[in-house]
Amino acid sequence: MTENTSAITHGTDQAEPAPGGQNSAAQSPAAQSPLLTAFGATTVEETVVQKLSAIAAREVPGVCAVGNIARRTLDAISERIPGARTQVSGGVSVEKGDRQTAIDLTVIVEYGASIVEVTENVRRNVIRAVEHGTGLEVVEVNISVADVHLPEDDEQPREIAPGAPSHSSRRAAEVRGSTVQEP
Repeated sequence: MTENTSAITHGTDQAEPAPGGQNSAAQSPAAQSPLLTAFGATTVEETVVQKLSAIAAREVPGVCAVGNIARRTLDAISERIPGARTQVSGGVSVEKGDRQTAIDLTVIVEYGASIVEVTENVRRNVIRAVEHGTGLEVVEVNISVADVHLPEDDEQPREIAPGAPSHSSRRAAEVRGSTVQEP
């Protein structure tokens, strides 16, 4: 986990002391977590927390992508392969216990957006989504801003001369085992 941001603390309901001075939450582990009940335990895998965190982070205005530049490049390539699936949880790592989780995110922020505001909103949205979706208490969300997305990063490559095969059509022909004649 990264070590550059401090833990997030938020209000939790404290159980009223039981008669005799005992805290009823200390007597019953089920009272401390909605994942542990009298009828059994629910286990949430780390991948669930990763996916919920990545989706929640992407929902925040000002977030261009979750993950670093290498992850974005790999996702862009995999989107072009028929039948390939983009990894939703790239750029997210999780440490998870039975009742609590800590999350590290790497994001790319849009140029012009306030990094402070965007990361505060990401942190808030991730905590809400993970706690609501899993019942786990989120104890910290560490965010690393890996890059700023500039408007010119979206520009298309230069036009290919009319009639000339594109790089992708040459590559597709190589995969099929045929050759493409250059004009």
